[in-house]
Amino acid sequence: MIPSYYKSPNNDFTLIQGDCVETLSKFKFGFDMVFADPPYFLSGGGISYQSGQVVCVDKGEWDKSTTPEEMDSFNLRWLSACRDHMKDNATIWISGTHHNIFSVQQQLLKLGFKILNVITWAKTNPPPNISCRYFTYSTEFIIWARKSQKVPHYYNYALMKQLNGDKQMTDVWQLPAIGRWEKSCGKHPTQKPLGVLARLIQASTQSGAWILDPFNGSGTTGIAANLLGRRYLGLEMEDEFLSMSKARREEIENGAVRSDYLERLAKAKIILPPDNFFVSDDADCYYGVPWI
Repeated sequence: MIPSYYKSPNNDFTLIQGDCVETLSKFKFGFDMVFADPPYFLSGGGISYQSGQVVCVDKGEWDKSTTPEEMDSFNLRWLSACRDHMKDNATIWISGTHHNIFSVQQQLLKLGFKILNVITWAKTNPPPNISCRYFTYSTEFIIWARKSQKVPHYYNYALMKQLNGDKQMTDVWQLPAIGRWEKSCGKHPTQKPLGVLARLIQASTQSGAWILDPFNGSGTTGIAANLLGRRYLGLEMEDEFLSMSKARREEIENGAVRSDYLERLAKAKIILPPDNFFVSDDADCYYGVPWI
């Protein structure tokens, strides 16, 4: 059994501490979906404006600028490790900006993935541009790709259309950055909003699916997965972020908190009015899972 940092009471949320490539090499398992928010390599002493204050945009040593060759090598390694742990019909979502997304795209093609969409996340509340020397940064990109060129993938077209006022949903998503209510257990420098993760999880998986996040961070992928009745494995190196993720998962054990989160997502038209989004505790569902 692979040792874990934390497991939820019903085993639908597991955290393992360690480098994602090294950890994935220790077991075999096929995930239904992968979401990755890898380092953007943009930390270089710049500044931004948040909550009325000028702040440094450096995220940490793990996000320091690097050479194009080193970035390509890094992206190829972790993408290859994830691909080896995806079911044949699985898909992967990778977020990024112009700093790293073109490198990610090239490595996906090199490994044989089929790119399905490049989502433009247009933030409705971006921080202002302090220098006033270029357009305000207000978007991030999310590549959606499937493992195989020929094996069909799952896409919940009907639900996405229903959530979009009975119109086909486009590849431009106008959604806000994280709200204060999502920071109840602490702050992460690159935390993604639940709304973004909830949308892509619903679009590409069915209830009970196994989801992997090789760069767990604050655990948003896992929280969204559990709120929507999916199972989750998160890999993370930093103690601070593991502790934050554990606290966030424990928080939604509180029925009132879980209901509040679901109601907020429904109000934003990210999900349908809250239903029975609970993972089965049937032991058969976890047979052969190497970390349980």
